[in-house]
Amino acid sequence: MRLDHILQGIAEFGERPPLDEWAPALSGEMDLVIARDGRWVHEGRDIERPELVRLFARILRRESDGQYYLVTPVEKWRIRVEDTAFVVVDADYVDPCWWLTTNVGERVSLGKAARLTLTTTPMGEWVPEVGLPFGLSARLGRNVFYRLVELAEVKEADLGIHSEGVWQPLGRLEGESR
Repeated sequence: MRLDHILQGIAEFGERPPLDEWAPALSGEMDLVIARDGRWVHEGRDIERPELVRLFARILRRESDGQYYLVTPVEKWRIRVEDTAFVVVDADYVDPCWWLTTNVGERVSLGKAARLTLTTTPMGEWVPEVGLPFGLSARLGRNVFYRLVELAEVKEADLGIHSEGVWQPLGRLEGESR
């Protein structure tokens, strides 16, 4: 199947469709895994076309059962996610706000609506993640985490940054309880 005509125009992330308005019945399970490092793996092979990954990312949601689904108006396929759906690969400060960019090109501004929270990875490490629409989230990539830590402040037992006047935690100081 040739996907070139479908993939044209998906160079940037763009808006998500109204996934909350779509309620198709479960079509089944797809052999698609989003790996901890952000790779999308279909039937054991990495999806190497970034446009295809961005297309799938636009129709991804996490439901109240904790499962992840690719959803269209007529189909709903369950997929597996090893940690979070996305990885933050870049961060830019444009006064007064930090902008995060995910591995699929989605940009989110840290502030009241989008906050960093400390959650555990499948390996038990406490790492910040940011909430995204439709129950999704993006874990800070290691390079972004260390870059932000270099600029962080200490507030009580927390290490973090301010963005739009909102405290964004990056971690707890050694020896402090969670």
